[in-house]
Amino acid sequence: MADPILTSLAEVLEARKQAAPDSSYVAALYAKGTDAILKKIGEEATEMVMAAKDGDADKIIYETADLWFHTLVLLAHQGLSPDAVLQELGRRFGVSGLEEKASRK
Repeated sequence: MADPILTSLAEVLEARKQAAPDSSYVAALYAKGTDAILKKIGEEATEMVMAAKDGDADKIIYETADLWFHTLVLLAHQGLSPDAVLQELGRRFGVSGLEEKASRK
């Protein structure tokens, strides 16, 4: 179900788990742990919101890519795959947002 780009990126992120922290940005982020990854996601989410407020399409795309990337880093760090998220989105597809939210209770 996964997109080829997501699959390739997930493979690289998984490989970075075995890399020395000084060998790549992602390896260094993994070495810093979950809190550092979460902080980065928060920063990227804020930057994406600011880009959206500015209404600049190129900035929105750029910042969304940063946010998605760091979210993928978190998924890999937690032993999860992008495919699991795509499957969840697929499960929700065609279900009213109101119905889906009500089912969480």
